[in-house]
Amino acid sequence: MIEFRSVSKQFPDGTKAVQGFDLTIPSRSTTVFVGSSGCGKTTLLRMVNRMVEPSAGQILIDGEDIATTDAVQLRRRIGYVMQNSGLLPHRSVLDNITTVLRLNRTPKAEARERGLTLMDTVGLDRALAKRYPSQLSGGQQQRVGVARGLAVEPNILLMDEPFGAVDPIVRTELQEELLRLQRELGKTVVFVTHDIDEAFLLGDQIVILKKGGVIAQQGTPEEILANPVDDFVADFVGAHRGKRSLSLKQVDGRTIVVDADGKPAGVLAEGAA
Repeated sequence: MIEFRSVSKQFPDGTKAVQGFDLTIPSRSTTVFVGSSGCGKTTLLRMVNRMVEPSAGQILIDGEDIATTDAVQLRRRIGYVMQNSGLLPHRSVLDNITTVLRLNRTPKAEARERGLTLMDTVGLDRALAKRYPSQLSGGQQQRVGVARGLAVEPNILLMDEPFGAVDPIVRTELQEELLRLQRELGKTVVFVTHDIDEAFLLGDQIVILKKGGVIAQQGTPEEILANPVDDFVADFVGAHRGKRSLSLKQVDGRTIVVDADGKPAGVLAEGAA
């Protein structure tokens, strides 16, 4: 479990990125920070592994104040996946995946086997192990990034807009892969995105942020959709624009789900009505 207690962050230029932030992130579930640029979501994420230090307040992991923990050791036991994968271009796929294992002095043969197993886990062909990042597609690079984040078998996995730089088809595949991995591995995932649809798809708990790291609303996707607390949230999730207003229409014997503009949004599965 991760706890934020009255956490604030002010940068040297005077920017107040986060002010008095309080939140509990449950274990073995996915919490998504979602909001527009400048709302503090990435700052909050990076404070969990001390890549950014809070100006005030406490962050606790399983009751332990992370400020009392060595920052390097903390980072080496927390998985971190970023946009554009952040791979080392001069190192092979397998070497990228096993980077932290080798830093932790895991024997070479053991690290190699762990890396190959992780390639299987994230859906990468082992034949790619000796290739370099420039020889991979964007989606493959992101899978390598996820595998690297999982290498030390972390309880916590931080994901900073990891799918934002790939095309829509690959993004959908990666989202589905993350859902599968979470079902199988049950990590405590903290995920950052500016895309509310991605947040609703992936998150067990959604935290919608305003500028300054202020929580506009938190809850399950169902709770937020059913009862936006104010106009800001309603507009952010698309309720005011009719984006979330769906209805059913019969077409050639099939039940089609259409939005407020009459455009098709999907097909209702048999027996779902």
